[in-house]
Amino acid sequence: MTYTPNLKSIKKHKVPDWYHDDKFGIFIHWSLSSVPAFAVVGQGDLVEIQKKEGIGAQFAKNPYAEWYLNSLRIAGTETQKYHRETYGENFSYDDFVPMFNEAIKKWNPDEWVDLFKKAGAKYVVLVTKHHDGFLLWHSNYPNPRKKNYSASRDIVGELTKTVKNAGMRMGFYYSGALDWSFTETPIIDIISMLDNGPTEPEYVEYVNNHWYELIDKYEPIILWNDIGYPPKTNMNELFAYFYNKFPDGVVNDRWIQIPKIVRKKLKSIPIEVLVKRLANLMGLKEDNSLLTSSHFDFQTPEYTYFKEIRKTKWESTRGIGHSFGYNKFEPESQYLTLEELVYMFVDIVSKNGNLLLNVGPMADGTIPEIQKNLLLKFGKWLEVNGDAIYATRPWIRAESKTLDDMEIRYTQKENVLYAILLGKPKTSTITIKSLNLENNTKILILDNKKDLNWKNDAENLEIEISGSLLWAPAYVFKIKPKPIK
Repeated sequence: MTYTPNLKSIKKHKVPDWYHDDKFGIFIHWSLSSVPAFAVVGQGDLVEIQKKEGIGAQFAKNPYAEWYLNSLRIAGTETQKYHRETYGENFSYDDFVPMFNEAIKKWNPDEWVDLFKKAGAKYVVLVTKHHDGFLLWHSNYPNPRKKNYSASRDIVGELTKTVKNAGMRMGFYYSGALDWSFTETPIIDIISMLDNGPTEPEYVEYVNNHWYELIDKYEPIILWNDIGYPPKTNMNELFAYFYNKFPDGVVNDRWIQIPKIVRKKLKSIPIEVLVKRLANLMGLKEDNSLLTSSHFDFQTPEYTYFKEIRKTKWESTRGIGHSFGYNKFEPESQYLTLEELVYMFVDIVSKNGNLLLNVGPMADGTIPEIQKNLLLKFGKWLEVNGDAIYATRPWIRAESKTLDDMEIRYTQKENVLYAILLGKPKTSTITIKSLNLENNTKILILDNKKDLNWKNDAENLEIEISGSLLWAPAYVFKIKPKPIK
């Protein structure tokens, strides 16, 4: 169909099957912040800080290394202290530009894509411009405030070509609302974050030009905007343009526009009310009406998971550690283990979600060994068990348990139900609560493909596991035909 630039037309766009099928994408945060590679550690991830100290408490001790410039601008922060001790009083953030451009001469996009393929990822989302405003492509619309404020290599173009040649899909992240090259006022709380994005016509034109340029020049299939979008732009025009070129394209939910007059009113809202509404937004609760985009294909909770199957398609996004950008001071204890990653991923998929897992390369493009090793191990698990992940859909329920309290997650495909056991069975028999099968049902474990003996024990399903199992973080029981309840 042809889309016209109005909300009624845009909302007819349906989430394409490929996005439901692919399940797993790689996020890449790579910018000037990878040179200092510093953020505060030991405070927990973003959500943990917010739960302990309230939303907005994270800015002074931000765990995200890619927020280095904002943290540097806040008086008395650990980032400011580190910067002055390491680089000196007169060293500015812009001084990282030649250091970054020298480092990226070593970058090999083929090595990245080979790793992503081995990890089992189906799509890639690259940060093209983060909040610091530094561009990772050779734009016809350079930064009007800073000369030569872009990468010396066309990182966007080189990676896009390599990703597509490998048969994967490419998407772009772009920081629409925030650009610290246009403002020097730091974000210190929720109010200042909502009011931080530039709104002048020069910036509006700049951002619009960039998105259309990225679409036309590199042909992404995913538009992943962050924080919001400057006002006085008809977003439906951009979406219609994108969908008409790429009907199977998808856009995320972070396109909220906050006009100047609304920003002033936000400052008058009692802070506890605003925080509550923002908390609702982060939890994606249906009763929230503040700061939601009028149109999107999928929602993007950050370091967040759910207890139930979501009707709306969603994508959980997070770093392998507590930061998206590379933080050389982040201890191994803050990184996901293979078990944690598999459990999280299976849980997300069972509830109608995708996982966009971030890698944070060093300045020279090297992906840290701890991140690389985890991705390779994850890919090995997916090689065996991917049939229960890719192209599946949620079942009538997502969760169950065994009688000995091990967690089960469900996915389904055609006439097959997959019961995924999170952890290794404790005995040679497992009993899944509240699951009854037809008499002609066959069950096998994906890693050995041998039919297993089973029986219904009242309301429960008892499965006999023959032989010993090699260790794995999770085991998939393929059940055919799938039960109706």
